[in-house]
Order: sequence, then structure tokens, then C-alpha cells
Amino acid sequence: MSGLKLKVCGMKFAANIAAVAALQPDYLGFIFYDKSPRFINDVSAELIKYIPSEIKTVGVFVNEDLETVKQKVKLHKLKAVQLHGAETPEYCQELKDSFNGLEIIKAFGIYEDFDFNTLNTYVDQVDYFLFDTKTKVHGGSGKTFDWKILANYKLDKPYFLSGGIDMEHVSEIVEIDDSRLYALDINSRFETEPGFKDAGRIEAFVAKLEN
Repeated sequence: MSGLKLKVCGMKFAANIAAVAALQPDYLGFIFYDKSPRFINDVSAELIKYIPSEIKTVGVFVNEDLETVKQKVKLHKLKAVQLHGAETPEYCQELKDSFNGLEIIKAFGIYEDFDFNTLNTYVDQVDYFLFDTKTKVHGGSGKTFDWKILANYKLDKPYFLSGGIDMEHVSEIVEIDDSRLYALDINSRFETEPGFKDAGRIEAFVAKLEN
């Protein structure tokens, strides 16, 4: 599994952000969706600028006004934006065109009868897809979906795998034979409370993946 990237999402608290950043994940995600228990307030969001530059900072948005997203990208110098709502390909394209090098990650909630043809119109507008468990609350459920459904995904676009990933899934993850699997996205299963990650467990997870 060498080369597989790691994204830790839903960071919220100052000291915890520093502790997890010290583990040098490839991506750190910050949720700018006020209905999420992991919503990052303006004070905490100010800390994003102090994260080491080699870590890609990701702003997570759900059906947010496009201009508001642009403002957040500028203010916090975000390196990626993850869109978790019903954002259109045109929305993604305008956001991508507005910033040089900004990565666009379009998330989709996956369920048994999910139609992967839905993704076709997004291929040229996004850098990555993110496959999460379908819920009413746009992620953070701690539940996995049946990864066998991904056999129906026929595009070449690389993706993040999300949704309830935990230590217990390492053996399954290492058996995934899919060059399009770009990154693992971990969140609620590594928390002691919403937004507070157990850095020791994350470190153990990474070590287990690499062994």
C-alpha cells in the first residue's frame, strides 16, 4: 500500500490539529458546514494557515454559495476543496478556474443501487472523486458501505475511499487491487468526541497499513 495517501477529516481543536499535523498526513480536512458537529468556527479556522505547507489543507462544503467558498479558499489559503452536496459540474469548473492549482474533490454517497453514470459529467471538472457512505447528514456517520459496489465504477478518475474506515479494515484495504484508489479518508472512527482525533490511534493505523 505504499503510495496510498491519507486524509484526516473533521479537524476542529487547536492542540489536536497540531498533534495530527505532526503525523504528517497528506491531507487535513476542515468542515465549513454549520450543520456538522465538526464545523470549524472562524477562530479555529485561523489555525489553518500555520499547518506545514507539505500538508494539503481541504475545506469541506455542502451546497455552499460559490462566492463564499471562494472567500474561504482565499482567506485560509486552502489547497483543496471537497464538495459534499449537489454541486453541479459547472460549479466545480468555476471554482477550479478561479484558483491556480486548487484541487477539487467531489464527494458522492454510495449505496447499493448507486448509478455511477452520474459521475460522467464531472470527470473533466474535478481532480478526484470521494466515495462515502450515503447518509442524510453528508458524511461523518462512522458507517462503511459495501466496497464491492465499486466494481461498478468504470472511470479512470482516482478516488478517496471514505465512510467508517477503522483499524479493523486494514486487512481489507491492503487487499484492494485498484490503481485508482488514491487516498483513504478517516474521520469519526478515530475520534474521542466530534472533531477531536486520537493521534495515537491514527499513528497505529498508518503503521499497520505499512506493515
